[in-house]
Amino acid sequence: MATLKFIMIEADGLSGSAVEDILARGRLPILVGGSGLYVRAVLDDLDFPGTDEGVRARLEGELATLGAPALHRRLAGVDPTAARSILPSNGRRVVRALEVIELTGRPFTATLPAPRPVYPATQIALDRQDLDVRIDARVDLMWRDGLVEEVRGLLRRGLADGRTASRALGYQQVLALLTGDGTEQTARDATRLATRRFARRQRSWFRRDPRVAWLDAARPDLPDRAAELAGRTIAR
Repeated sequence: MATLKFIMIEADGLSGSAVEDILARGRLPILVGGSGLYVRAVLDDLDFPGTDEGVRARLEGELATLGAPALHRRLAGVDPTAARSILPSNGRRVVRALEVIELTGRPFTATLPAPRPVYPATQIALDRQDLDVRIDARVDLMWRDGLVEEVRGLLRRGLADGRTASRALGYQQVLALLTGDGTEQTARDATRLATRRFARRQRSWFRRDPRVAWLDAARPDLPDRAAELAGRTIAR
C-alpha cells in the first residue's frame, strides 16, 4: 500500500466542512476518539430535531432543582432504550432526550435514523479484556497526578457553575468530595464505577453499528491490521 498522507483530528465537535477541507488538500482525515453520536454526525447524513428555547429552559431548570438522576428516571419511564444509553449523571444528554420527546411526540431513539453514509470510511473500535483493570489504574494515576488539587483550583475559577465540565468523569466526583459529600476514597471509587459504566455504554453504542470493525487493542500486530482494514476503503 502506498504511503498515506493523513491528518489526525478529534471527532468531538468536528464538522463535515472540516473533512471536506482536509480532503481538498489531498490528505486523509483520521478521526480519533469521540462519542458515537459525534462520529455519526460526521460520517452520516443525520437530520436532528430542532430545539425549543422555552422547553429547554424549563427542563434545565428542573435539572438544577431536581437533579440529573430524577430526570433520568423520568426518561426511563418514556424511553427505556434511551435511558439505558445515557448515564444518569449526564444531565445535558438527559435534558436533550426529554426535549426531543416532548417536541416530536416520539421516543428519542426513534429520531436517530438508519446510517446514511456521506463518506466511504473504515471504522475501527479497540477493546481489550482487561479494560476494567486499566480503568482502575488510570483513575489511580489521575489521583496521583493531582486531580483533587486541579479541581480545587478550577473550583475557585467557577467550575461548579458550568453545566458541562462540572459533570465530567472525575470532576463531578471530586466536586462532591470538596463540597463535603463523602470521602476521598468514595470519590475515587465513584469515578471508577462511572468510568466503567461509560465504557460499557460506548461499547454498546458502537456494537450496534455493523460497519464497525472490532480489534483487540492488545494484539501485537494492531497497527498492521488497522492499516489493512483502512486500505480496503481507500482502494474502493
